Formats: sequence, C-alpha cells, structure tokens
Amino acid sequence: MRVIAGTAKGRTLKAVPGKNTRPTTDKVKEAIFSMIGPYFDGGTALDLFAGTGGLGIEALSRGVDNAIFIDLEGASVEVIKQNLQAAGMADRAEIYRTDAVRAVKALAKRGLKFGLVFLDPPYRMKDMDELMAELAARGLLEADATIVVEHDAEHRYPEAFAPYRQLKHAQYGDTAVTIYRLVPEETPVETDGITEE
Repeated sequence: MRVIAGTAKGRTLKAVPGKNTRPTTDKVKEAIFSMIGPYFDGGTALDLFAGTGGLGIEALSRGVDNAIFIDLEGASVEVIKQNLQAAGMADRAEIYRTDAVRAVKALAKRGLKFGLVFLDPPYRMKDMDELMAELAARGLLEADATIVVEHDAEHRYPEAFAPYRQLKHAQYGDTAVTIYRLVPEETPVETDGITEE
C-alpha cells in the first residue's frame, strides 16, 4: 500500500497486523479519488472506520487541510499514527480510538463540519445509510459534502434517501464503492425521472 498522488506520493503505508482489517487496495483507492477529486482545495475529512488510515491520508496528500481518523481497534490506531508520521502529516490529523456512533456524537458536540467522509466498515456491517443519516442530523456535514461508502459488492445501498443523492456506484471484484452527495433540503432530489420534494 502506498500514497498514490499529491504531496506524499509514493510513501509506503503499513498494514494492520492480523486479518481483522481489510485495507482498501491501491486500485480501488485510485478509482475512488478519480471519482471524487482527484484533488481538493482545503476542507476537513473524516475517516470513520480508518483501519490503516489510507483513505484519509490520501485525501490529505491531495489537498484536504485536516483529517480526523476514528477506529475501534488499538492496533489500527497505532498503525494510523505510524502511517501519518511516514507521510509527514501527523500535524494535520487527529486520531481517536472509539466506535463510529460515539465518535459522531462527540464530534457533533465540537461543532465540526466535514466536506468529505469515508465509511469503510467491516463488510458484515450494512447500515451505513443509518450512520449517514446520523451525520446529517447532527449537523456534521458541509452543504455539499461527499460521502464515500466502501462495502460488500453483494449489498446495494439506495440510490437516494434524505438528505442524500447517489453520485456513483462501482464494483471491483467483491468490493463496491458507492458515493453520495449531501443535497440541501430546498433542492428537489431526482430519481429515475421522479422528483421528490
């Protein structure tokens, strides 16, 4: 695994020991960033099931100002710290060991806003739409925030659900990537020619 583009291009990233973490492959990571970037003009990213931190680090390398990394596993938190150091980005990141739901509540209390959110949970978890609804309800997102969900290719998330519209969906073997954009309430959401107010 490596940083693919930007200021830390080519830096090697460590994997988390053991089989509990499934890092995003370089091929999938490159595809994700070609869909959502490829580069960014500042802002803050949230990497909620961070694992190795590869997605958040890639976003930092490509122009995001700051990133917050969340993971429940102690081994992952240690690897994220090492990878941020290796990429020269430790001063632009915060790392917390906690679960995603607790993290969302804590971040909301701080009044933070994110323009980019990565959700790459264990594949057994298929409720990222619920977590996305929580992110929006707690006011954690910028007006046109982008949410990237990496998940089991056999599972499909809805094309649109308030307050989100699906931008892209792509499959890479047994991995799927679904990308959403937050849609402000006053904008009607179009799905298959049907407009939902």
